[in-house]
Amino acid sequence: MSREPFKTAREQGRLAPLKFEHAVLRTGQLQPMVDWYTAVLEAEVSFGNAAIAFLSYDEQNHRVAILAIPGTIPRPPNSAGLDHLAFTYADTGELVATYQRLKALGIVPYRAMNHGSSTSMYYRDPDGNQIELKIDNFATMEEQRAWLRTKEFAENPIGTPFDPDQLAGSAAGRS
Repeated sequence: MSREPFKTAREQGRLAPLKFEHAVLRTGQLQPMVDWYTAVLEAEVSFGNAAIAFLSYDEQNHRVAILAIPGTIPRPPNSAGLDHLAFTYADTGELVATYQRLKALGIVPYRAMNHGSSTSMYYRDPDGNQIELKIDNFATMEEQRAWLRTKEFAENPIGTPFDPDQLAGSAAGRS
């Protein structure tokens, strides 16, 4: 049974956004958040003052902005809202190198999961926001989407935990 190749919403004639542009995080602790995100994403501050910082790691003038609003309080546990932001790396070598670089800075994932379609490490920023650093495990979007239709995915849509140090060791053995 052949399937039609994947088409984006725009390719299907819908007026969907071209891309996800940026995320803005509200905080009561601007500098620790800026320091954390510049370290984790290897970003640069495109603009910053006492109220806001724009961070960029690619061609965009900012992908993450951090906004300091006086009186901001920590988000209550289990509250509704954005669960996490995810950033994709090119391959296992880049993910492992990033893990090792961050670990040397004392920034370690609180969870690492092989989701089948991706391999992910989850971190918490100084405000407790979750950040996923990941790689895709399939070469194409068609393969990614096909995985979501398998019995294996249906039985375990979250994935399997793994030890980042073991991944780093096995990646070192392949190089």
